Amino acid sequence: MRRVPVPAALLCGTLLLVSACAREAGGERPPGVPTGVTAAAGSATSVHVMWNRVAGEPPVTAYEVYRGRAKVQEVPGDRHMVDVTRLRPGTSYVFSVRARDGDGRLGPSSRQVRATTPAAVAADTSAPSRPGSVRGKAVGSRAVQLSWSASTDDREVVSYDVHQSGTKIHSVGGDQTATVVTGLRPGTRYTFTVRARDAADNLSPASGAVRLTTAAGADEGAATAPAGFRAVTHRAKDGAYYLDLSWVPPRADGVVTEYEVQLDGRAATSLVFGGQAPRDRASYSFYVGRTAGVAHRVRLRARLPDGTWGALSAERTVITGSDG
Repeated sequence: MRRVPVPAALLCGTLLLVSACAREAGGERPPGVPTGVTAAAGSATSVHVMWNRVAGEPPVTAYEVYRGRAKVQEVPGDRHMVDVTRLRPGTSYVFSVRARDGDGRLGPSSRQVRATTPAAVAADTSAPSRPGSVRGKAVGSRAVQLSWSASTDDREVVSYDVHQSGTKIHSVGGDQTATVVTGLRPGTRYTFTVRARDAADNLSPASGAVRLTTAAGADEGAATAPAGFRAVTHRAKDGAYYLDLSWVPPRADGVVTEYEVQLDGRAATSLVFGGQAPRDRASYSFYVGRTAGVAHRVRLRARLPDGTWGALSAERTVITGSDG
């Protein structure tokens, strides 16, 4: 397939081509910008901040979390989430994250994200009920899918904490009763429980435990693949043909921002969504030539928030000119 150069201005907008925008003129680069940063209130006095792991050489050894301009937390490079505590109830906060490598180089700041803690409730000592009906299944070698029934509270359930062997590894909003945990080891047995939290930081008893064993090998599992993948072609006014792709991002602990598109069995491009990455349905269009009647096979996969690649989507075959 003949490749046509794409203007740099198009590559470095909201949708970035990684290979083109990551270059620097010689020498080792500092760590990249953390993507997929989110912040959600865990209680009236805490916020759960998450981001996607940053790849680099030398590797990232730490992440610094900022509230406004003040550094408030630092976590090791193998973690990509933290609870920022001792906050004020009913207050809006802005958070960002920076990565630091083993040579001490500090990368650029991520985009800022905002979270507002709920108002405090006076004399609230009643904990939410225990989450029930916890279920789960392994979805390949490095991920599991968990779900549970909602807890009740005399005020409101603000968040759910997911624990692995008694250690908190994740938090989701109080209106969410399912998640996908990634970054696990192949062929390993894990135990998960869930606890509900209200605005006053009252914690429910732990749910019943669900024990799951990830598959051996390197298969990520279908649940980590983009769903509802569609591919069609269109012809531009200048006569060039494009593939128009759309898909539903896989559900995971965090926001999926990076994808690899494979065309005719080979990696065609990697792309990163800047700003607010789509959570419901994503779309992308790219040039494939000027000849009608050419068949192309296309599929894609997501880089999960833990830095690993998820499973490939279903493969679609499209023929240029077949859509007008």
